[in-house]
Amino acid sequence: MEFKLINPITGPDETYTPEIIAAFLHIHLEQYGDEIDDILKCIAYAMNPNKGGNIVIGLENQKIVGAVVLNNTGMKDFIPENLLVYIAVDNSERGKGYGKKLMEKAIAVAEGNIALHVEPDNPAKKLYEKLGFTNKYLEMRLIK
Repeated sequence: MEFKLINPITGPDETYTPEIIAAFLHIHLEQYGDEIDDILKCIAYAMNPNKGGNIVIGLENQKIVGAVVLNNTGMKDFIPENLLVYIAVDNSERGKGYGKKLMEKAIAVAEGNIALHVEPDNPAKKLYEKLGFTNKYLEMRLIK
């Protein structure tokens, strides 16, 4: 697997545009995903030099087989510096270790700690735990 790193410094290119990345994530996140407009907002945040983040694209023969979007939080110590917002592997390519490789690359490129949200029934939860993620808090939200 080859990786392409996209961030405010490198910027996206004509092959891997925000729209292409968002469409890939929308399809392959399946029931754990969001609408394309929301994914595009997340990508725009990562590409904003005043906010920032990283997108890691996993490629096999120039085909996207996985993608990760990390957003910088602008925090340090009391809240992790990075939020892993999206990770998806092509549903026809699962079981080949791509998810683990993408996570390892995302961890390597992120400066500082990383938080992520995962639903209890998501099979990826076991991978996150194997990579050292712990469940420190129970998240609660007030939706207004």
